[in-house]
Amino acid sequence: MRLRGLVRKEFLQVLRDPSSIAIAFVMPVVLLIVFGYGVSLDAKHVPLAIVMEEPSAEASSLVAEFQGSEYFSAVFFSDMPPAERSLARRQVSGIVRLREDFERQVHRSGEAPIQVIVNGVDANNARLVLGYIEGVWSKWLEHRAQDSGVLLTVPVQLEQQVWFNRAVRSRNFLVPGLMAVIMTLIGALLTALVMAREWERGTIEAMFVTPVRMREIILSKLITYFTLGTGGMLLSVAMAVWLFAVPLRGSFALLFVTSSLFLLVALGMGMLISVVTKNQFVAGQIAIISTFLPAFILSGFIFDISSMPPIVQVLTHVIAARYFVSILQTVFLAGDVWSVVLPNALALTAMTMVLFALVRRKARKQLE
Repeated sequence: MRLRGLVRKEFLQVLRDPSSIAIAFVMPVVLLIVFGYGVSLDAKHVPLAIVMEEPSAEASSLVAEFQGSEYFSAVFFSDMPPAERSLARRQVSGIVRLREDFERQVHRSGEAPIQVIVNGVDANNARLVLGYIEGVWSKWLEHRAQDSGVLLTVPVQLEQQVWFNRAVRSRNFLVPGLMAVIMTLIGALLTALVMAREWERGTIEAMFVTPVRMREIILSKLITYFTLGTGGMLLSVAMAVWLFAVPLRGSFALLFVTSSLFLLVALGMGMLISVVTKNQFVAGQIAIISTFLPAFILSGFIFDISSMPPIVQVLTHVIAARYFVSILQTVFLAGDVWSVVLPNALALTAMTMVLFALVRRKARKQLE
């Protein structure tokens, strides 16, 4: 009966606090829209300068391949100096130069090397652009060989197969990964701020003189913010599937169970921060530094963990979001792959037990 009253009190407090509703429901929508529409790791419609020093049939056919590619938006120049100035001003991302003897070289040797200059400021984008240019060049050679009735001899025939994300859309792994960041904010940041505010105002200390036990106080807050976090999670899944067309190939039940497990970890981190600090400002700063930033940078959400330095890869094992991001991307794109889901779920379970043991121990000390 006491627990029911405490839970009711927590829900009333949430309803009277617009910031809690905003963090739980408005912020997920804003983040998903910003990342879903505004952030993309795909290099498409890249502005590319094409310098054709002497018009010819062969050069025009190669230029047509670039124009027909969805990866490039061609900008034409007749000589190199203005193209180089455009590259220096970052108006284009690369230059493809077809020399004046391009057609003569094609008919003489069967191939004509082209000069390619790429802006290397963004190394990842530069590698993508180079790969796309090589792809257009190879496709042009194939079409030219077919038109001539000649078999194009290639030393190695490469047959590509893309699993799980056939369209190679960055949105398909960014949006599920973002759910880990959202649930970290809802679970850890919101809980830490609200509980720290109660410590500041003396609300929790006032309850210590009542028959209410500390574990009932913790459980009432856990039930309340778990419900808020679950609502934010369901909203995020609905937007991912129906708004951004991210495939959900695994079972929703498994997604719900593992999301609930991660939410418990986030709530445990928020409660531990609030119990230790008892100050809203300090709790907010610690929550951002110790939960949000690691979830954003070190979880594999955007940056591949295997490409990080070894010492950082070791550090990621204490980041709960690392395990949840792996589960999310697997369940959404690959399905119920238990060899991936189970070890990560066990790691989250262990973290949950450790965090709530620390919360209970630290909270008990405050009663003494």
